[in-house]
Amino acid sequence: MGLFDFFSKEKKESLDKGLEKSKESFFSKLNRAVVGKSTVDDEVLDELEEVLITSDVGVGTTVKIIRRIEERVARDKYVNTNELDRILREEIAALLSENKSIDVDDDFALPAGKKPYVIMVVGVNGVGKTTTIGKLAAQYHKRGKKVVLGAGDTFRAAAVSQLKLWGQRVGVPVIDHGMNTDPSAVAFDAVKKAVEMNADVVIIDTAGRLHTKVNLMNELSKIKRVVQKFLPEAPHEVLLVLDGSTGQNAFIQATEFTKATDVTALAITKLDGTAKGGVVIGISDQFKIPVKYIGVGEKIDDLQTFSKMEFVDSFFKKV
Repeated sequence: MGLFDFFSKEKKESLDKGLEKSKESFFSKLNRAVVGKSTVDDEVLDELEEVLITSDVGVGTTVKIIRRIEERVARDKYVNTNELDRILREEIAALLSENKSIDVDDDFALPAGKKPYVIMVVGVNGVGKTTTIGKLAAQYHKRGKKVVLGAGDTFRAAAVSQLKLWGQRVGVPVIDHGMNTDPSAVAFDAVKKAVEMNADVVIIDTAGRLHTKVNLMNELSKIKRVVQKFLPEAPHEVLLVLDGSTGQNAFIQATEFTKATDVTALAITKLDGTAKGGVVIGISDQFKIPVKYIGVGEKIDDLQTFSKMEFVDSFFKKV
């Protein structure tokens, strides 16, 4: 077994374990929906619709899935309920494969010709934003990349302290100006430091106050403008972190943040502690923004690059 095969195996095992609660909940609901039924009829489809919605797949994506299965039942004339989980898996995989977003390389690769690659990370408090930044830094550092972190969440003392601890743990510099300072100045200095040390990537934390506040939207715009004074093409990526355990609230946050700033990628965290893992299917389908990372555990390697097909395979693997 090669090194890549080993890491791939480790990733799959971590993904399987991280989705256990979601799978147990989903299949128990599915089994109740088809008990006593032999074929997939209108009643089973109604029950299935409820199963998908209560599993936080989302109404829009659920409607698409049900329509696909209806077409399949009509085409095949007879569909056995024993085959329903396989059919679901196939149709969800087909739906997501049509999504314009592409799967991310598993090696946390950085785009060529963009150095330093500037990532601005956004999201409300409590979603695991700072932890995600720390884990990202660790993944890049492990791959021999030079990393700089910017502690731009200057309105929360714990955020600055937490990021500095991650910097010490990983062994990468953290630029901070302390509490209640200008986040855009922190971002500017972080990018400046990255250029000076010929770093590969700089990751900038931002304030996680309520996403509906106009001042937060203005602040994110200011950070981008200030960074662009030093590096005109930055930020190269705006990563929105969502807490998967909040289910439909993650959809709401994604909608609001995409109005506030040009989000280019999504990270969905805390999937291991929830039965709401179906939210990944819905968000991957509904938003024209790729889900780039998922968090399926507390260890550094439990932050994974997201593969739609690997996720569907794991989700439908019986526990």
